[in-house]
Amino acid sequence: MSSFGRHDTEKPNISPPCKSSSGTASKLETEKPKMGLQSPLRILLIGNGGREHAIAWKLSQSPLVESIIAVPGNGGTATCPKTTNNSSVSAEDFPGLLKLAREQNVNFVVPGPEAPLVAGAVDFFKQAGIDSFGPSKAAAQMEGSKTMSKDFMKKYNIPTAAYENFTDYEKARQYLDSVSHNVVIKASGLAAGKGVIIPETKEEAQKALESIMVGKEFGSAGDEVVIEEFLNGDELSILTFCDGYSFKSLPPAQDHKRIGEGDTGLNTGGMGCYAPTNIATPELIAMVDRDIIGPTFAGFRKEGMPFKGVLFTGLMITSEGPKVLEYNVRCGDPETQTVLPLLSKDTDLAKIMVACSEGYLDSIPITVDNKFSATVVASAGGYPESYAKGDEMTVANPPEGINIFHAGTKLADGKLVTAGGRVIAASATAEGSLRAAVDKAYEGINLIQFKGMYYRKDIAHRAFRPTKATKEALTYAQAGVSIDAGNQLVERIRKAVRSTARAGADAEIGGFGGEVDLSKAGYASDAPIMVGAIDGVGTKLMIAQATNNHTTVGIDLVAMNVNDLVVQGAEPVMFLDYFGCSKLNPETAAAFVESVSAGCRDAGCALVGGETAEMPGMYKEDDYDAAGAAIGVMIPSNRLPKHDVMTEGDVLLGLASSGVHSNGFSLVRRILAREQLDYASTAPWDTSKTVGDSLLTPTRIYVKSILKNLADLKGLAHITGGGLSENVPRMLPDRLAAEIDIASWQLPPVFKWLKTAGNVQPSELARTFNTGVGMIAVVAAADAQKVADQFVAAGETVYTIGKLIPRAAGSEGCVLKNLESWN
Repeated sequence: MSSFGRHDTEKPNISPPCKSSSGTASKLETEKPKMGLQSPLRILLIGNGGREHAIAWKLSQSPLVESIIAVPGNGGTATCPKTTNNSSVSAEDFPGLLKLAREQNVNFVVPGPEAPLVAGAVDFFKQAGIDSFGPSKAAAQMEGSKTMSKDFMKKYNIPTAAYENFTDYEKARQYLDSVSHNVVIKASGLAAGKGVIIPETKEEAQKALESIMVGKEFGSAGDEVVIEEFLNGDELSILTFCDGYSFKSLPPAQDHKRIGEGDTGLNTGGMGCYAPTNIATPELIAMVDRDIIGPTFAGFRKEGMPFKGVLFTGLMITSEGPKVLEYNVRCGDPETQTVLPLLSKDTDLAKIMVACSEGYLDSIPITVDNKFSATVVASAGGYPESYAKGDEMTVANPPEGINIFHAGTKLADGKLVTAGGRVIAASATAEGSLRAAVDKAYEGINLIQFKGMYYRKDIAHRAFRPTKATKEALTYAQAGVSIDAGNQLVERIRKAVRSTARAGADAEIGGFGGEVDLSKAGYASDAPIMVGAIDGVGTKLMIAQATNNHTTVGIDLVAMNVNDLVVQGAEPVMFLDYFGCSKLNPETAAAFVESVSAGCRDAGCALVGGETAEMPGMYKEDDYDAAGAAIGVMIPSNRLPKHDVMTEGDVLLGLASSGVHSNGFSLVRRILAREQLDYASTAPWDTSKTVGDSLLTPTRIYVKSILKNLADLKGLAHITGGGLSENVPRMLPDRLAAEIDIASWQLPPVFKWLKTAGNVQPSELARTFNTGVGMIAVVAAADAQKVADQFVAAGETVYTIGKLIPRAAGSEGCVLKNLESWN
């Protein structure tokens, strides 16, 4: 955890009490203790966005808070502890809000959005004797008028983009014609976060200007515009609490304003966010405090309007240093949903707000957990243009570490429905890495369903891009192999395959092998179940061809097939191979078939036949392709997986792999090419071998050791293409998931090198390679040690890597813990 330091400015020795409208100290104030508002707090929270839900969520954790009334609130605040929604009065009706506050004994007001603050909500309730969290009406104009804020920055030498203000359309049009640099056009008034246009051409700029000033796209907010220089760099958002003198900032966050992935398309209110950011170094934060935040609050005081509340400072980190894009006088959205979950459990948001209101923020500790946080916003289809409302939604309960914050939602006839453009968001925190937090946030998004739902799939992409100190993060998909496309193909052809079902064979795909129950196919009642598997070696063949070493890839071919058979409880009895080429080289073909024979001997099955196809023009020069099929026999009592006896707490045993095996070589070859390593080079991960010889280490065949232990096994997963993430769920029932602790075994040197050289993210590594575990077995907890010992006696290296846990509907079937340990 980290505690934020103090930023104090000398305060006057005497602070006069706030006066009521009659000019005497109000009863509420005379009854206060020396410091702080009298508790319990009964809070009026104005607003209905995701920001307000997050604020209510954190305030409700405070022991000082007795109740929260959200006006009007949303579908999330409706179920938030201590919180009730009230739509009997408009959020803009200050007299109506005051009447409600007095009826409910409210003693503290928290305006969430900018509109009530700019309209003077804090001043209004102060005159009525009720304290509020937020700036005065005068100070709130820093957001209410972009012209005022730009002039303020200029006056107090706060770094910002060059700009001009215009109230005359023709003069603004002429100015646009005269400048050669790219511009940003801002409606000066409030436009619900949408009044900023970033045109890409001069023609777009002129159209935007006309739309704002002539077409009144944003109403009176566009009566005056600010045209400023477009700044290049990375954006940062900083939320800073201030009591008029002292200030304390939360971790800098980075928003994603554009609707499209890759930061393309129209501007929005924000489609996602993450914190902390890798560009916000301690040195940069110190510079921002010294050159921007401190002078800003000093400027407020010099203008006679000390700022109390939270200031949102939007920054662009340029090559010339940080520059201010804008001020907002309230919490940002979705930044609030991202940074509030980073506050420690003992950091009391209610205490912070009261301290800001009453001038003693310097005495309130603010502690931030040493975690990462990410938020993904789900919007209605069509947003930020026209979109539907009133669509029914379902939101499953999130696991610990994930929060669902509602925005454009409401309850209608007891059902949750959409009621806005940015509908809802999933926020998640994680220790160790930002990637873990982002992955969890997307797990949260998977818990949400409604018609037309849209969300960006690249939140935090800027944090994962290569820098001078890093390399581009390579993925299996970038190497030309799409696991997702493969999964889509399976779903596409499932119906066609199912149509071939016959007695004894249900023709279902998705398992490791296919079965025919001969006793149900018209043969003897005691006839066995036949199991078949077919596979190839993949682009590992290219390494064999490049090094002219064909003595191991036949073993790989057998291993890929027989390992898929044995995981279903079958004993492989025969094997057939296929060898295709353009011009037959007898030496190459013979070496290959001899290695197939070696694999069959290891697996205990007979090589009963094969096909050698010579097809001129089909392949390049001496290239060839190979495939194989294994047939096995299974008795019903040995069939795996045994879903009916699998239970929570069953233990996962991992059997060590011999190396990369036969999957992921498209990515391996791409990494080698970028590192300018050929197959004759010394392997960086094993200096006793060449790159080619090390990578051609054959896939381990697990058949004999598994058959010896078959009676004690509940399920098996062969870790091939798709790695741990995709293969482990294939052996599990829908009600159970595998929880695997990545830290329970050492990542082998070859995978460590591939990860570092390719900058492969841990989650991608686990989805592409076997990472040192080629087979995973499910065993009863009581049998785990016995089975592990038996596998060791059979020659295997064994790790206890996890257990089975309950699985919620729609959640992942493989939960990987401690992925960051691979970093």
